[in-house]
Amino acid sequence: MTGEDGDSESVIRRDRFSGGPARGFMSSLASDERIFEADLAVDRAHVVMLAAQDIIESDVASEILDALDEVETAGHDSLSGGEDVHEAIEAAVIDIVGVDGGKMHTARSRNDEVATCIRYRLREDVLEALDAALALRESLVETAAEHTETVMPGYTHLQPAQPTTVAHFLLSYERAVARDCARLVCAYERINQSPLGSAAFAGTPFDVNRELVADLLGFDSVMENSMDASATRDFLAETLSALATHAVTLSGLAEDLVVFSNKGLVDLSDDYSSTSSIMPQKKNPDTMELVRAVAGDAVGELTGLLTTLKGLPRAYNRDLQRAHNHTFRAVDDVTEAAAVAAGAVASATWPEDELAEAAGEGFSTATGVADLLAMAGLPFRTAHEVVAEAAARSSGTPDVATLDAVATDVLGESLYTHVSEAAVNAALDPTESVASRDSLGGPAPVAVEATLSTARDELEADAAAVADARASLAAAAEQLDEEVSNYV
Repeated sequence: MTGEDGDSESVIRRDRFSGGPARGFMSSLASDERIFEADLAVDRAHVVMLAAQDIIESDVASEILDALDEVETAGHDSLSGGEDVHEAIEAAVIDIVGVDGGKMHTARSRNDEVATCIRYRLREDVLEALDAALALRESLVETAAEHTETVMPGYTHLQPAQPTTVAHFLLSYERAVARDCARLVCAYERINQSPLGSAAFAGTPFDVNRELVADLLGFDSVMENSMDASATRDFLAETLSALATHAVTLSGLAEDLVVFSNKGLVDLSDDYSSTSSIMPQKKNPDTMELVRAVAGDAVGELTGLLTTLKGLPRAYNRDLQRAHNHTFRAVDDVTEAAAVAAGAVASATWPEDELAEAAGEGFSTATGVADLLAMAGLPFRTAHEVVAEAAARSSGTPDVATLDAVATDVLGESLYTHVSEAAVNAALDPTESVASRDSLGGPAPVAVEATLSTARDELEADAAAVADARASLAAAAEQLDEEVSNYV
């Protein structure tokens, strides 16, 4: 800017604070590129409101809005001066307009401005994360639907435990990701509240219309307490906590796929695998290992954020300049990891013969036999003793003769006093064992079909909610454009 007050940087910071070796350390201008577009939108909405409330003149508003268009066209890289993107944009506007450009900052502070910009951008990122999580859920549901009768081993402590199905296994993760989505939706609702108009923390004497600005920016509401609005970053912590929890879910899925790949129970597509630089026979589940690692990064970012926030006094402290990037880094990483996991699940091959053979390993149907005896009237602990002794006498799954011999020793009577040989053989069969477990949420095909129905309904509802949120933001952006066009 040229004019009686000197250059734009001195207008904003004055000479006393315009130099020194700490300026670079304090600057966040480079990392603020992510919220460049958000700041322009917030500036436009604020200027429109100032003009609508007759706080600044319409012709000044017009000049400022024209200048903001020039700044947007020039891009973030053209900005110079200022400790952050907010100050740099204001400096650029003053360069173009003159001293009246400084009127854009009337009735606000960088404190409420930056809080608004972070929320404005983060809600878009959360919707992207939800899109990736929804795609993963769809991949899990559709793959599960193809394998409702594909029997596989289930594990506890990484030891063969009970037979289940591929569908039941995949839906266990779909249900977890559905809860991850619910947490992100709740976080979005608290992100989408406008702090603008709170100024530094104590409000403003100007007759501002906070509701108008919130509407123009697509926020659902305004934050009521001005000190809370400018100072709080709990929405970052909540969002990052939801992302870290989601990353842990993804890590569990990735670990299972790595282990199953090692056992030959799943074949990941070449698109989600790699080979060794020296051992040409290798096919490594590298993408899943990286998905697994993202959880560590996300948890680390959450720890960093909470440590930064711990013990900060009200109202604003410069520590907060370093807070939001923890969440932005995590949302990028977790969103990408979810998308990769979705592709890996959708393209994987589940070898049915190998899975069926492994499903019976380690006498995995032992609980089924004990359940059969208990349903015939024996106390479960007695049935458990019979089956455990039969397992001890066998190198693998005991046959019916061994079970009968143990029953005679333990009970003093034949096994067939209580159950038929055909029923015992059925209980020993992994496929029959799975089919018998038809309780709500169980692995039997009929129970899995019910879970699939629920999952599809919830997936459709959640996708519609995300679409509605996007439509609301688009409508607000269109409204802001229309209001700006009245001045430019």
